[in-house]
Amino acid sequence: MTYLVAADLNSEPAGARFRALLKRPQILQIPGTHNGQASLQAKAAGFEAVYLSGAAMTASMGLPDLGIITVDEVCFFIRQVARSSGLPLLVDGDTGYGEALNVMHMVRAFEDAGAAAVHIEDQLLPKKCGHLNDKKLADASDMAAKVAAASKARRDLVIIARTDAAASEGMDAAIARAKLYMQAGADAIFPEALNTAEMFREFAGRLPGVPLIANMTEFGRTPFFTAAEFQEMGYQMVIWPVSSLRVANKAQAELYAAIKRDGGTHNMVERMQTRRELYETIGYHEYEALDRSIVTTVIPEPVLKRG
Repeated sequence: MTYLVAADLNSEPAGARFRALLKRPQILQIPGTHNGQASLQAKAAGFEAVYLSGAAMTASMGLPDLGIITVDEVCFFIRQVARSSGLPLLVDGDTGYGEALNVMHMVRAFEDAGAAAVHIEDQLLPKKCGHLNDKKLADASDMAAKVAAASKARRDLVIIARTDAAASEGMDAAIARAKLYMQAGADAIFPEALNTAEMFREFAGRLPGVPLIANMTEFGRTPFFTAAEFQEMGYQMVIWPVSSLRVANKAQAELYAAIKRDGGTHNMVERMQTRRELYETIGYHEYEALDRSIVTTVIPEPVLKRG
């Protein structure tokens, strides 16, 4: 019903539920959900896990994805996305918000906020989207220390190590980094910005038995592949990180243009989520019924004598 009711909350840790999904033979499809409403809509569409992108978070705040936001700001997003749908949530942890001790703080904070998994990347600040040029990479041993710190700090959080090395250092270096990160305690590897099917297959083929995640972002270096194609190439997870935000932002820009042009929203109504659809998505009437069931006026017995 709602996350306010204890009986409706998942008793199993979010990380354990994410691990269970990874054990299934089919690839885990994880759409980006930039807020609680998007998470509810993803759940309604049948998805079993969701993703919170750093690029989507910063863009929704009107900021570039350059490692600007803080752990506490990310936790605000984690709480609303994880609570709204109750689905296991994979969170973009950027570079870990500092060095080893900072990474440990991030892991505990994210886990307390409701995250099921986090990925940490081997870039230096100011970090960039993985599909952009001139990324600066951290020393592999320094990144391994962050992964080890994350592994030590987590209770049940799934730790995914992302490497951006393929674009600048080549496939051999990316593979070597991935192996080092797994030895340091990572549960899975995220090879970023691979740009051909052959690269995806090679990476998976050289890391047998290692859970891998693919990034199917639009307007980047990766051609469009389906979830089934990524599975055939050897991947256990796929994310569409910013897709929900891109669609929402495009529609929102068209709305504002229409209001300015037409002097009102009358030409956009057919493209809007109705009030009924919104209330059904957020469970408005369930909350309302819950309030009525517990907030009942109790009439006090009158006091008929002097104290």
